[in-house]
Formats: sequence, C-alpha cells, structure tokens
Amino acid sequence: MRYELFISLRQIRARKFQTILSVGAIALAVMVLTVSQAVMVGFTGELYNTTVNKFPHVSVSPQEGEDYIYLYRTLIDDIDKIEGVSAVSPFLTGKASFMFKTNSFNAELKGILPLQENNISDIEADMVEGDFRELEYSKNTVVIGSKLADKLEVNLGDSVDVSFPNANPLSLRVVGIFHTGSPLDESLTYTSLNAAQEFYDVPDVINGLSVRLKDFNKDREVAAEIEKTGYEARGWTETNPEILRTIAIESTSNNVVLSLIIIIASFGVVSTLNLSVIGATSQIGMLRTMGATVSSIRTIFILQSGILGLLGALAGTLTGVVISLAIGQYEIPTASSELYGGLTTIPIIIRIGDILFIIIAVFLLNLLAGIYPAQQAAKLDPVKAISSK
Repeated sequence: MRYELFISLRQIRARKFQTILSVGAIALAVMVLTVSQAVMVGFTGELYNTTVNKFPHVSVSPQEGEDYIYLYRTLIDDIDKIEGVSAVSPFLTGKASFMFKTNSFNAELKGILPLQENNISDIEADMVEGDFRELEYSKNTVVIGSKLADKLEVNLGDSVDVSFPNANPLSLRVVGIFHTGSPLDESLTYTSLNAAQEFYDVPDVINGLSVRLKDFNKDREVAAEIEKTGYEARGWTETNPEILRTIAIESTSNNVVLSLIIIIASFGVVSTLNLSVIGATSQIGMLRTMGATVSSIRTIFILQSGILGLLGALAGTLTGVVISLAIGQYEIPTASSELYGGLTTIPIIIRIGDILFIIIAVFLLNLLAGIYPAQQAAKLDPVKAISSK
C-alpha cells in the first residue's frame, strides 16, 4: 500500500466524528437522489405504458383530398416491408351515439380486425369482463370502456342502440368491457371492421392504419418512409408532443434539484478537509521534513476526499435502494387509485446503470471538491507548519 493511501485512511479513522458527518451528509444526498431517480423512472415507464403503448406509434391517414383509404390491403403489405414495423392494423372510425334504455352518450366507434388491433394496443390485457376476440366471431357486437359502461348502466350481454346522422342504425351486443385508467375508458368503443363499414355505409374501405414499431423512438423515420407511398403518416411524438414535454420538464427539474443537493453535500467534504488541514498542520510539516513531496501531500488529501465520497455514495445508494423497494410495496388506497390512472402501487424501477452512474459521479465530484483543501495543505511551509504546533 502506498504511504499516501495509508496516511489518508489513518486520518479518516482518527477523525471519526468528522468522518461520520461527511459520509452521512453525502449518503443522505445520494439516498434522496437514488429514491427520486427510481420513482421518476418508474412513473416515466408507467406514463409510456398508459399512453405510448396504448396508441399507435405511427398513424396513417388517407391521401390529401380523400376521406378513405381504398386499396388498404396493398398498403398494409407495403408498410409491413418497412424495417422496424412490427404490426399494422386497419380501422374505420367515427362518432356514434350509444343509447341504452334512457341513457345516451356519444363516443368513438372504431371498427377493427381484433387480432391486428390487439397487436397494436394490447387491449386484451385491459379487459375486465368478456372476450375481446368475440368481435371476430360474433356479428353486431361491441367492446366498450368501463366508464362508458357505468354511464350507460350496461352489463355484459346487454344490447345498445347505436346511431348517428347519415349512418345505418345498429343494435350491438356488449361482449366485453375494458379498463385502461385513461380517458379512453369513456370515449372509445370497438366493433368489427365489417360492422363499422355497415354502420357508416362505406363497404370495403378504411380511414386509417395503426402501425406499431419495434422501437417507438423511431416513429418519425418510419412515418417519413410511409409518406413515400403517397399517404399521410404521423408519429406519436408529433401527434402527442405533450407526453415528451411532460417527461422533459419533470426530468430536468428533478435533475437540477438533485444535482444541487449533491453539490451541497460535497461542500461538507470540503469543509471537513479544511478542518483536517488546520488540525494536521504540524503533521504535514513533519512529513515534508521527512521527504514527502508537495505532490504526495496533495495526493493524501485528495484521496481522503475520494474515500469519503465513495463511502457516502455506497451507503447512500444501498439505503436508497432499500427505501425504494419499500416504497414500491406501498399500496395506493382504492379511493385514491383512480386519481393516479388506476395505479395500485407506486411504480419503482431501479436500474443498475443509474446506480453505477450515481456512485461514479459522486466519487468524481468529491475528488474535485478535495482539490482546493489539498492544494492548501501542499502549499504549507514545512518550518512554519512544525512551529505552529
């Protein structure tokens, strides 16, 4: 062991109270950073799950001046060949008025091919009653959201009357109820593509395609490729920019606040090392007279700073992970669950990469913080340092 490291460790052990305070301050800051990061990543993941993964990554519309896509089967084949596309689903959608007994409510009626649509929105995972696939097997059926079902006061098996100006009235039997925890639960309904075409009296056409990608971050690139076919295409980042804006604002504000916390904790290390320099003035002088170089004295104090930072970072991340896991076990009361989009527990995601980054960043930051007191110690005159005892 190099003597600089030996002396650094000895100084840290000798000043136990100051060491505990410094390590504790850093650990507390790192703990807050770790917990906050786990919660933020968890809520960001939940936001993506309830938004980005619930709607198409790319939406394809009819050509300019057209209301419908006519040769949609050929277009689907062309889009399927684009790199990065994992699923394509045709749909015919429009407004409709739903009536059951004396209750009436307007919502979107979306005619789809159930298997393809499930590959886009994974609606089957949100089903709380009934079977989404029954749309494929049974004629004149509908799947509705839980909030719409409550407003209409319908149950599984009931038939609702569907009408709209210039449309052919239908009676659709409710074969499923879904719950996403989003506004879609009261504004969206699903029926078969054939039923929708019959309702709107437009045989064998659609007015849109939903496209799912292997990597949703490449939505604009794929949309640009689709537009080469002559049809309009827009990625989710273009149609829903508020999601990216929300995540960016939360992430930026969170990182700024937490960075300030870490910097403040690092100043505690600087203060501790300054006191260490003052208390060890005579020892520094003796080391210099024994042949220790200016560089060695500087190294001793920088090592102290790095060791304190590393200990604080390790203790803080360990404590933060334990607290994060405990928070993730907390069950949100049923009464408050709806306010949080149907969440039953607080979403927590702990990423190894984040933990390693925090530890390394705090360690390096404290190494930098130790430069000033180390420089002050290295500049002491040996003769004056010894005589100050």
